[in-house]
Amino acid sequence: MKKGALLALAAVSATTLVHVRAQAEDRATDAAPPIIVIAPGDAFDMDDAVKVDGRQITLTGTPDMFGALTRNIAGLSLQEAQDNPFQPNLVYHGYTASPLQGTAQGIAVYLDGARFNQPFGDTVQFDLLPEAAIDSITIKDASPIYGLNALGGALVVGTKTGRSFQGLDLTGAGGNYGWAEGTMEAGWQHGPWSAYVALQESHDGGWRRYSPSTLYNGYADLGYDGSKAGLHIKLIGADSDLTGNGSSPVELLAADRRAVFTWPDNTRNRFGRISLHPWMALSDTTRIEASLYAQRLRQRTVNGDAADVEACDDDASLLCLEDSNDDQSALFDTTGRQVPALLDDGAPYGVLNRSLTHTTAGGALVQLADKRPLLGGINQFVVGVSYDGSHTRFRSSTELGALTDTRGVDGLGPIVDQPDGAITPVSLSARTRYFGAFLSDTLPLGPRLSAELGLRYNIAHIRLDDRIGTALNGRHHFTRLNPGAELDYQASPALRLRIGYSESNRAPTPAELSCAGPDDPCSFTNFFVGDPPLKQVVSKTWEAGGLGRVAWSGWTIDWMLSAYRAGNYDDIQFIASDVRGRAYFQNIGRTRRQGVEASIAATQGRWTARFGYAFTDATYRTPLTLNSPDNPAASDDGTIEVRRGNRLPGIPRHRATLSIDYAGDAFSLGGDVQLQGGQYLFGDEANLQPRTKGFAVVNLRGAVRLFGPVRLFAEISNLLDRHYATYGTFSETDSVYLAEAPDASDPRSLSPAAPRRWKLGVKAHF
Repeated sequence: MKKGALLALAAVSATTLVHVRAQAEDRATDAAPPIIVIAPGDAFDMDDAVKVDGRQITLTGTPDMFGALTRNIAGLSLQEAQDNPFQPNLVYHGYTASPLQGTAQGIAVYLDGARFNQPFGDTVQFDLLPEAAIDSITIKDASPIYGLNALGGALVVGTKTGRSFQGLDLTGAGGNYGWAEGTMEAGWQHGPWSAYVALQESHDGGWRRYSPSTLYNGYADLGYDGSKAGLHIKLIGADSDLTGNGSSPVELLAADRRAVFTWPDNTRNRFGRISLHPWMALSDTTRIEASLYAQRLRQRTVNGDAADVEACDDDASLLCLEDSNDDQSALFDTTGRQVPALLDDGAPYGVLNRSLTHTTAGGALVQLADKRPLLGGINQFVVGVSYDGSHTRFRSSTELGALTDTRGVDGLGPIVDQPDGAITPVSLSARTRYFGAFLSDTLPLGPRLSAELGLRYNIAHIRLDDRIGTALNGRHHFTRLNPGAELDYQASPALRLRIGYSESNRAPTPAELSCAGPDDPCSFTNFFVGDPPLKQVVSKTWEAGGLGRVAWSGWTIDWMLSAYRAGNYDDIQFIASDVRGRAYFQNIGRTRRQGVEASIAATQGRWTARFGYAFTDATYRTPLTLNSPDNPAASDDGTIEVRRGNRLPGIPRHRATLSIDYAGDAFSLGGDVQLQGGQYLFGDEANLQPRTKGFAVVNLRGAVRLFGPVRLFAEISNLLDRHYATYGTFSETDSVYLAEAPDASDPRSLSPAAPRRWKLGVKAHF
């Protein structure tokens, strides 16, 4: 989606909708409210779900779903592995939804009833979500009805319609480090008909060097909502160019916090999706509803990295590849010839890892919902089926390059093709077919007691076809029946208690199945070779908690307390190989996530205050040996011994949030404090090295009405300019010269969080 098209559509939409709104405002409607499936089971298990609405997402002036989630949900944190504001890893209760291949995915994401986990690797491309059009984001706890990958629960995104938003909003904002953003959204309703459109452009110059990003999003909804039936048609488009240059050695950051280790690291996405959302009432108590979608994603990546390539010891005119034990093997290109030395003696080599992923996908969710009185309460029963199919064409290659003085990588031409498969071009065709049949029932057992019952049968078919040879060919089939049950007891009007158990599973993805051998590893940027079988992951979760509402001295106070324990069996992890920068997927046995989360929200008139605290204990339960050649505590062969009880990396044990807001007629003012404990680095699964430092971040926001419908808003994030990191790993510093820190020897590598940033903008609603 190009900038000119966005501006043209914005102009047409604004003109049309301003004209018709004056006519529509005075017209009453007898149409029923819209019914749009947002997830299997629809409103199932909503009593203890955590929901963030559109007002919270735009609280700072411009749409910011990550800001809304992190300040409102203590049990949710972000890992900035790429150090790009549009590409964080989202971690909830120790489970991750990430845009990065190689990350263990554990959260199912639904957009208007359709799976949003991309089928090749279950990744979640957050940059494709139309933030301006999001009506709500709901995080639901683990339940079998959410299908594959819902080990830690489901993140459910619902979008706006012309019935939920009416009028015209125009927003423009700018900030330091080249931040600029413009948003237009408009909605209209007349009788049973409605329409909505949202357009958004975002640009970030990047506070770190060589890190610009640009993102265009578009969304439209046309709907008819009658008293007995309805239909919505939704269109989504996205075009993004994202640069995130990842972690840098700690000594380099100490010398220059804006510095990057190696670059470029760029991802370009083009995405389009159309979906249909029909429903029909079969009786006063029963209806049938569906969500059908078709989408296409084209993704290109390029990653510049250092390489263990140098002149061979026995012939300096030829190049060799070294492993972590300094053993050399000849470096070959795609012609089968050994690559000659192309640089002057001692000049460093690098590589450019490139990939192209083209995925077409489609599917449907159809369910029958029945709601009627039963046993003195209301019984809500849902039964349904789902299908998700995809075809992915994937290509990748590794070009030999030269490291520049700024540690960028310039291509030299030869494409590396090692006979042993350590580095080789890949061309793969992957087809997936996922079927599900489910039912949920909220069953009253008395005036105060009810049971929430869920059951789902999952079937996964995965077919891999090697388009170069036969090494990647594979046919995989996974099935599982998952149960779940929860008892809810309304002890008093101010207290509701619950206890429950559920099971869910995750089938290995095509990406994981294509990179599952220690002798044929792949790079951290989507290269896949080898095809031994992997087992599916099964999670078994216990939960208990309570929630309630009380009134005190004019304040309305809502509170929630929950505890959980989830055990993963045959968990899958990306394991480093003895070739630096390469890894493979492997079942590692059992892991466990357990914890406690508490929240309280108080409102009085124009004041709102929220506090949350989460304790997360995520550990390995099966001993194992892992490669980690750059970990200073590794053995002579580059391995570390993970013991039962060692903590999983990247997951903070403690996190707390506090926010206070005042919303007046002429102005609003608010702020929040977010505190988070340290975490172990990736590559330190044995917990042998120091954790990252804990931190406290202060953010401020405010707005004032200038005249009529026009408001001026401002936001300052990281007000105290704290230096901290939410992601860390290890890098081999002795193979790359760091001009800013020539004596660097510490392999610890961090992705630094953004410094103090500000934005200032204007919003108008007509």
